[in-house]
Amino acid sequence: MKRTIAIQDKIKADLLSMLSYQNEFVSKVSLEIDVGDGDWRKASSLLVSGERVVPPVAGERIWEGRDNFRVFLSHISQFKVETSELRARLKLFGISCFVAHKDIKPTKEWQDEIELALASMDGFVALLTEKFHESLWTDQEVGFAFARRVPIVAVKLGKDPYGFIGKFQALTGSDWNTCDIEIVKLFIKNDRMLSAYIRAVCECPNWDAGNILAKALPFIEKLTDNQIDQIVTAFNDNSELRGSFGFNGTKPSGYGNGLVPHLNRLGVRQFRQSGIFIEEVS
Repeated sequence: MKRTIAIQDKIKADLLSMLSYQNEFVSKVSLEIDVGDGDWRKASSLLVSGERVVPPVAGERIWEGRDNFRVFLSHISQFKVETSELRARLKLFGISCFVAHKDIKPTKEWQDEIELALASMDGFVALLTEKFHESLWTDQEVGFAFARRVPIVAVKLGKDPYGFIGKFQALTGSDWNTCDIEIVKLFIKNDRMLSAYIRAVCECPNWDAGNILAKALPFIEKLTDNQIDQIVTAFNDNSELRGSFGFNGTKPSGYGNGLVPHLNRLGVRQFRQSGIFIEEVS
């Protein structure tokens, strides 16, 4: 037993000497011995599952909107105001964001809430500002997202990607005021995100929101017949959506050619705008 402990301690020391990133460490090394037939890993009590079940009540508490696309915004506290404003802008597209300083209730154990959010997120955004790497938590959040294999977006806001997230190309040329649509452009390739976006279009509150929502239309790569029908019905039934230049196409120089070209690009059926409404070409 003493020899096993000595070997474990030596492996731990060697691993610690190899680490090059701040705030990364090895806390313990355990050796497991195959003792024959059976599920010896489980019997050793050292097997830790990578899954964490998030109770529905916790998910509803953490995330706004049952069917929204859930995104964890990893940031440092210095930029909490900018992150909260980004969260509000992404909400229009059907994205529910978890922002630790804002979403954790004072009566809840903050670390547990963060773990629940990480375990139930659909996507992850690393807001790579200066000193992002110096945080005690951001690197661990990145590692959690990487292990769960959720879609990851790195936004370069003064810091280059590094470590695990270095394998992802960061959004460049963006700033706090424009990175919302850049994030949407990437996530909209995800089926759950696309469904959330279509619901957001159907619930468009005003023509100004319609102009913003229309910015994502060129980046949609596929639509089912049912999704096309949902969008056409939303356009014809919602006067605010019809009144937005981004969807009606009446000011192409500033807002694009509207919804119809995208419908015709994404499906086998063809559509046209007749007056203020959209109809299928028979």
